[in-house]
Amino acid sequence: MSGNITVRTMARSPFVLVVGAVLTWFIAAFLVWPNVNILLATFFPDGSFSGRAAEKLFSSQRAMKALGNSFLLAVALSVTVNLVGVFIVLVTHYFRIRGSRILFLGYASTFIYGGIVLAAGYKFIYGDKGIVTSLLVRLFPAMDPGWFSGFFAVLVVMTFATTTNHMLFVANALKGIDYQTIEAARNLGASTWTILRRIVLPMLKPTLFAVTILSFLTGLGALSAPQVLGGRDFQTITPMILTFTNSPTSRDLAALLAVILGLATMLMLAVMSRLEKGGTYFSVSKVSSELQKQDITHRGANLAVHAVAYLLFAIYTLPVVLIVLYSFADGAAIQTGQLSLANLTLDNYVRVLTQQSGLRPFIVSVVYSALAAVIAVAGLLFVSRLLQKYKNWVASAFEYLLHIPWILPSALLALGLIVSYDHPNPLVGGAVLTGTTVILLIAFVTVKIPFTLRMLKASFAAVNSSLEEAAAIMGAKTLYVFRRILLPLVLPAAAAITALNFNSLLDDYDTAIFLAHPLVQPLGLVIKANTDGAEGTEGIANTFVYTVLLMVITGVTMYLVYGRSGRQRNRKRLPAAPPRSPVPGTALPAAQAPGEDDATRPAAAVR
Repeated sequence: MSGNITVRTMARSPFVLVVGAVLTWFIAAFLVWPNVNILLATFFPDGSFSGRAAEKLFSSQRAMKALGNSFLLAVALSVTVNLVGVFIVLVTHYFRIRGSRILFLGYASTFIYGGIVLAAGYKFIYGDKGIVTSLLVRLFPAMDPGWFSGFFAVLVVMTFATTTNHMLFVANALKGIDYQTIEAARNLGASTWTILRRIVLPMLKPTLFAVTILSFLTGLGALSAPQVLGGRDFQTITPMILTFTNSPTSRDLAALLAVILGLATMLMLAVMSRLEKGGTYFSVSKVSSELQKQDITHRGANLAVHAVAYLLFAIYTLPVVLIVLYSFADGAAIQTGQLSLANLTLDNYVRVLTQQSGLRPFIVSVVYSALAAVIAVAGLLFVSRLLQKYKNWVASAFEYLLHIPWILPSALLALGLIVSYDHPNPLVGGAVLTGTTVILLIAFVTVKIPFTLRMLKASFAAVNSSLEEAAAIMGAKTLYVFRRILLPLVLPAAAAITALNFNSLLDDYDTAIFLAHPLVQPLGLVIKANTDGAEGTEGIANTFVYTVLLMVITGVTMYLVYGRSGRQRNRKRLPAAPPRSPVPGTALPAAQAPGEDDATRPAAAVR
C-alpha cells in the first residue's frame, strides 16, 4: 500500500517526472542498448541466429591462447596478491616492525600512481632498455636484457599494483578485531603463529574472499600491463578484443570475446554476492579493546620478516624514486642510465609545460576528466536523492540498471558503444558518435556512475530527515528544498567525489584506447606510445614528467579528500569506526565491483 502511495506521489511531482524521463533515456541509450546490440551483432548478424563467430573463435589458436592466458593470470594473481597483500598489512598494522610508518608510505605508493603509468614505469626501470636492466647487463654481460617480459613481468607488476585493496579493506577489517580475544589465546599458551593462523586470519576471511575475487576479475580483464610488458608470447583477452575491434572483419570475434569476459565477470560477482551473505566485509562496530601491535618473539623469524618487509619496500618505492629523479635528467642520462648532478635539468618540465606537443595530451586529459567528473556528480545528485527517498520497485529497477558498469568489463561497454553508434541512431537524435570526441566523454561518465551513485546515496542518507520535513510543512516545494537545504549539506561530499573521479580518469587507458579520437589523444594513450619508443628519448622524458605531475595531483587529491577529514575526526575525538557516510575520508565497501578505483583505482588495478 505504501509503495503505491509513493509511486503516486512521484507521479505528481514534475521534478521527479523530468529526472525520471532523462534517466530512462540515458539508461536505455548508453547502458542497455549498447550491450543488447553487441549480443545481437554477435549471434544474430543477419537477423537470424548464427554460430559463425563462435566457430571462428574456437578455430583461432591465437584467440584461444589469449583466453587461457587471461584465466591463468587471474588465478595466479589471486594467489600472489593475497600473499603480498596480507604480508604488508600484517607488518604495517599487526606486528611491531621497526620503521612501520615508513614501510606504510612505501606500500601506499600505488595509491598515487597506477594503471598505464605504473606499467610504463616498471618497463622504463626493468624493461630490456630499462635503467636497472642496463646496470645489470654491465655487471653481468651474459644476462638476457629481455628478462622482464611475458607472464612473469605482467604478474609481478599487477601483484604490486593491486595490493591497494588489501591496504584499504583488509587493514580496516584487521582494526576491528577484539584484542581481548588475542590476549585470552595468549594466556592459554597459544604462540604468535597459532594466534595468527587460528584467530586473526579466520576473522579476515570475508574480506579476503572479497579482495580475492576483485584480484581475479582484475587479472581477467587486464589490458595495460599485458600490452606494455606481455610481449608477443603473452597476450590476454582484452588486448585481443582491441586488436579484433580495429578490423571490421573480425569485430564479431571481438564482440564474442567481450561477451565471454562479461559472463565470467558476472559469474564471479555472483559468487562474491553469495559469499557476502555469509558475513560482513569490514567492521563498522566498536570493539571492546583496540588491537595492539604484536611482537615477533622468535629472533630468526623477526629478522626474516624485517628483511622481507624492507625488500618489498624497495620494490614498491624504487620505480617512484627513479621516475622522479629521471624526470630531471637530460637525454644522455636517460639513454645511458647514468645519472649525476651534472645531468639534472628542468628542461623536461619546461618542454612539457610550455610546448604545445607536450602540454596538449595533459590538457586533453584534464578537460575530459573534469567534464566527466562534474557531469557524473551533477547529474546523479538529483538521481541519488530520489533513489534514496523513494523506496519502491521503480527506484530499485533504476538503481540496478545504473550498476551495469560495475557488472560488465570496460571492454564490453566500449565495444557496445562503438557497434551501436557507428551509424545514425534515433536514440541520440540520428547522430553518429563513433569516431567523435563525444563518445569518450560519454564512456567516462558511464563508468563513474556506480561509484558516484553509491557515495552520494550514503551522503543523503546521513542528512537529518527532520530538516526536509520541516521545510515541507512550511510549504516549500521539492526543488526549493533540494536547492536550499539538502544541496549545501551534501556539497562537501559531492566535491570529494568529484575530485576522486577526476583523479582516477586522468591517466585512463582502458576506455580511451577503444574510443579516443585520433587527433585528440588523452594522456594514457600518449604514455603508452612513448613507452613503445614512438617519440624517442624526448618521449620517455615527457612520460617521466607526466608521471610526476600525475603523482602530485593524485597525492594532493588524496590528502584533501582523506587526510584533512581524518585529522578533523581526530581533533573531534570521534570513534575509530567509520561514520555512517563513507565520504569523505573512509574506505569504500569491500564488496564493490572491480576497478572502481575507489580511490581504489589508483588503486586499483593495472588493467
